[in-house]
Amino acid sequence: MVVGTTLFETAMSDTSTSELTRYYDAVPYDSHPFPQTAIEHLESLAFLFGLDTPAPARARVLELGCAAGGNIVPFAIRHPSAQAIGVDLSPVQIAQGAAALAAMRLSNVELRAFNIAEIDASFGQFDYIVCHGVYSWVPGPVQDAILRVCAENLAPNGVAYVSYNVYPGWKAREIVRDAMILRGGPRDTPEEKLSYARGMLEFLDQSARPDSVLKKTLDETMPIVRGGSSSYLLHEFLEPCNAPCYFKEFVERAGSHGLAYLADAEPATMFVQNYGEKAREPLLRECGGSQVLMEQYLDFLVNRTFRQTLLVKAERAGEIRYRLDAARLRALQFAGVFAPEDGSAIRLDGPEQACKAMRNLQVVLRLPVHKAVAQVLEQHYPATVPVEALITAAVERTGQPRDVVESPIMAMLEELLILGAVRVRRTAPEVASQISAAPRALDALRLAPSVALEAGVDASVCNAWHELVALTALERCLLEVLDGQHSPDALAAHVATAVRSDRLRFIKEGQPLGDNAQADAFIGQQIAQALHDLRRKGLLVA
Repeated sequence: MVVGTTLFETAMSDTSTSELTRYYDAVPYDSHPFPQTAIEHLESLAFLFGLDTPAPARARVLELGCAAGGNIVPFAIRHPSAQAIGVDLSPVQIAQGAAALAAMRLSNVELRAFNIAEIDASFGQFDYIVCHGVYSWVPGPVQDAILRVCAENLAPNGVAYVSYNVYPGWKAREIVRDAMILRGGPRDTPEEKLSYARGMLEFLDQSARPDSVLKKTLDETMPIVRGGSSSYLLHEFLEPCNAPCYFKEFVERAGSHGLAYLADAEPATMFVQNYGEKAREPLLRECGGSQVLMEQYLDFLVNRTFRQTLLVKAERAGEIRYRLDAARLRALQFAGVFAPEDGSAIRLDGPEQACKAMRNLQVVLRLPVHKAVAQVLEQHYPATVPVEALITAAVERTGQPRDVVESPIMAMLEELLILGAVRVRRTAPEVASQISAAPRALDALRLAPSVALEAGVDASVCNAWHELVALTALERCLLEVLDGQHSPDALAAHVATAVRSDRLRFIKEGQPLGDNAQADAFIGQQIAQALHDLRRKGLLVA
């Protein structure tokens, strides 16, 4: 559902708002999901640090700066009993979102072309408010409006998420931004602006003295400029507004609106033990138990450039606990991947094994009980496993009694969580841990306009973990009929029809496959692999 508003029109009298609207219309944001903003993730983090918040399944959610809805619509797909509203200054992007919503037949999400500064009590209260990629990129009065909305429109036990650029890391990047604006800013079109801005940086990179601060700054920034999408670079470095601040300053601004700091959306960044012993003890002594001061010190230590902050009503600050509670850990669902670096399988017997875990972190599995937990998580991923099931499986796989395995399992899960090497949820996501006899994907996902083979060469969708995942042509073809009503034979028949109608082609050794028994066997293998990949990508539901 899409709604226009006269309040949006009256806001056009403000010069800065008009300028931003024109810029957003000309340079739309890439509209896609951001995993760190997933409502299920925000709920889990609040619970981890001592706060109970509304269940996402029936939550009211507001997104400020929703672009075309690519971040909020997937939430509405996963939770048909929830209600979601997205607002954005750009009517062009809202119209794009409207077209997608119509195709997916969603009735629990609404997109509005609206000025954030005009949001008032008539919008109602929300259990979760998300504002990603907006705060630093709008004028000061709009920044104040964002925090006002997060305070006035947030339910008493709700959570708000705000992301923003921070110092000290952006001190150096401002040199790059200023240089890009100097040469690219006066150009007429976004494409020209970016082309000339990139040329400026290439010139500086080639000409700067090797031992200069400028050269060091360029060495850190050029990979971002060369590898970043046009949309990202235009908004991050050439947008009219980009006002970083220190983390401590942001928390103070939020406090003036009656909000308190809860956590970072990447909780591994909060734990001082992740920064080495040389940092840990001095900072624990220096900061006197202040989590905010601790994290501000850590921002200096790592030259941080970007933050994703969770806020709650100030009245709840006294309930927050940063020392992890064993009972709350036990109530979480865990998910993770563990791939031995030597390419072998995880073995309960034998020497310790180094594995690659989430975020490409290295984890060393030493005890049989550790390996048993890793086996179970790896086999079930992307599905979650409750702690009790992990303990039971470890008892069965190792043959050790419960009182022997329980303590090392809990210590292992806490350590992995602090490192950021596992994912957690309060409630198990609706994702399959194995391929059923009649595989199923969510209807709204299957009906998404981008999934159809005719929509273009490339396609991607949001999975159960709120991640954007790419699809192959065969996966897109299969999704058309993954409604829980088709057997493997029926899936093969559907694919065969797509091949005969030239909607889909199979190439083997550089040649298209013909219509014969050998081809049928190869296609069957490809379908089995595609179903495996769809499950592993988090696109099949239980």
